[in-house]
Amino acid sequence: MTSRSTTRVPGWALGLAGVAVFLLLLQILPTAGVIDRRFFPPASEMFGALSSWLVAPQFWTALGQTLTTWITGLAIAFVAGSVLGILIGEIPGMRALTASTIEFLRPVPSVALVPLVVMLYGPTMQSTLILVVYASIWQVLLQVLAGVGSVDPVADDTARSYRFSLWTRVRTVTLPSALPYVMTGLRLAASVALILTLTGELLIGTPGLGSLLIDARASGQYPLIYALVLVAGALGLAVNLIFRQIERRTMFWHPSIRGEVAA
Repeated sequence: MTSRSTTRVPGWALGLAGVAVFLLLLQILPTAGVIDRRFFPPASEMFGALSSWLVAPQFWTALGQTLTTWITGLAIAFVAGSVLGILIGEIPGMRALTASTIEFLRPVPSVALVPLVVMLYGPTMQSTLILVVYASIWQVLLQVLAGVGSVDPVADDTARSYRFSLWTRVRTVTLPSALPYVMTGLRLAASVALILTLTGELLIGTPGLGSLLIDARASGQYPLIYALVLVAGALGLAVNLIFRQIERRTMFWHPSIRGEVAA
């Protein structure tokens, strides 16, 4: 019997290889003339523009404004979505009462609210914050509702038969069962909140990285435009990695997380 030893390439190495290939294409295609480098500069020019802005206070101020809007909107959406999801799922009749309203409001795109929020608050952080909360809260709410629905009915009936208060039932029965769904909702909402933060800054003109993009486009600084796009992509990647780590540390006891660690 012949045994073969296989070397598994780590996932992070494959990820780095993919990024390297992507950056190489960004450098080669404009340099070779496949893409007009006047409007799509090589990667070297993008990183050159970014390096000059990394020492500029305006960049860090804009980054801080974007992160502040993102964190604030995500926190509001997470708390509101979790509380509403638990109340709707735990109080008899509330799910049927609110189902049609949720299904009516959920498909409405956040960008459709731009004229309304600009009329109410103008090009301010509050306008973008409303878009962020509206888009993110559905990720949390629907996951929490699914988590509440997954609670073992025997355990729930037992808690009710012992006349546990709503808070006691939530703390001892609902949350342990719904926590995987809650963490998934938080991770999804974090990415959606970042997307809507940048979208709001671009469409409304509120302070942040999006407003820097608008200024770079107006002044024809194409390398800076793409550099800021790369920064936005790096932020999205960092957000996903951070919240995956939070999910793993919070859910270390869950079979799915133990399976990921073992693999």
